[in-house]
Amino acid sequence: MRAMLLEKQNQPLLLADVAVPEPAADQILIKVRACGLCRTDLHILDGELDKPVLPLIPGHQVVGIVEKTGKNVRGFSGGQRVGVPWLGSSCGHCRYCLAEKENLCDEARFTGYQVNGGLAEYCVADTRFCFSIPDEYPDDQAAPLLCAGLIGYRALRKTGNARRLGVYGFGAAAHLLLQVARHQGREVYAFTREGDREAQQFALTLGAVWAGASSESPPELLDAAIIFAPAGELVPVALRALIKGGVVVCGGIHMSDIPSFPYEILWGERAVCSVANLTRQDGEEFLALAPKIPIHTEIHIYPLEQTNEALADLRSGRFTGAYVIKL
Repeated sequence: MRAMLLEKQNQPLLLADVAVPEPAADQILIKVRACGLCRTDLHILDGELDKPVLPLIPGHQVVGIVEKTGKNVRGFSGGQRVGVPWLGSSCGHCRYCLAEKENLCDEARFTGYQVNGGLAEYCVADTRFCFSIPDEYPDDQAAPLLCAGLIGYRALRKTGNARRLGVYGFGAAAHLLLQVARHQGREVYAFTREGDREAQQFALTLGAVWAGASSESPPELLDAAIIFAPAGELVPVALRALIKGGVVVCGGIHMSDIPSFPYEILWGERAVCSVANLTRQDGEEFLALAPKIPIHTEIHIYPLEQTNEALADLRSGRFTGAYVIKL
């Protein structure tokens, strides 16, 4: 089968012919139809996430059709459409797994990082961490829901009942989260790179009440803020924009160092927290909610052979919305 292979970090992916994987007892073999790209893929390629199992097939927003099932698999059958997210497996018996916090499991393994992902014609996946895809979404529209959508949804839950919500970094996750937040009756204030008028206008068309550069102050103090940009310097910026009791949620898996800041901008029971991966409950809730809103994913499609070009466009922020490899 054809696959995009990472042999060494800080190098382009290689288009290679590799063997079709065989599913283990609790796995399914999936014929991949679409695989979304996100900034986590860039963190892996650029060495910012430094523990990939190499050589590696990246990609963790996978949509495809079940081709074959392992001998212990129940509830999945040939021809069924499924989605595979970032969290690929967990131990099932630690304090976190037993508390339905498998996203914090110390033995968790991640799709497209420690196990091969979806930038290939076929992949295998642990059925415990596969989701059914809503019929309303074609493959390419569904793929970004599996990371950008899920991480955005988990980050939004961390903000509680915040009515005025600031979102720093307006990419794939933010454009999906904004639609959920508006559905819930929240006001969204979008913060982008300096001078990125296209992203600001995109946010306004999706229902943001205000859009501006990250260096700007919003017209109203925020109840909560979510930071998707991997820029630690935005944490004190967001804290200064909060009311007392507000929370800053860091939504990325990697962020540059947070600079020191005066205690007075944290005081007043403000808080800073992170989002780690996702739980299966997040996936089930979000994928049930998405077609009811309904969430629309803005996508830019590339063939497998142009994955490196797509990653370069993602890195430079060439387009708004999400990037998808379609097979």
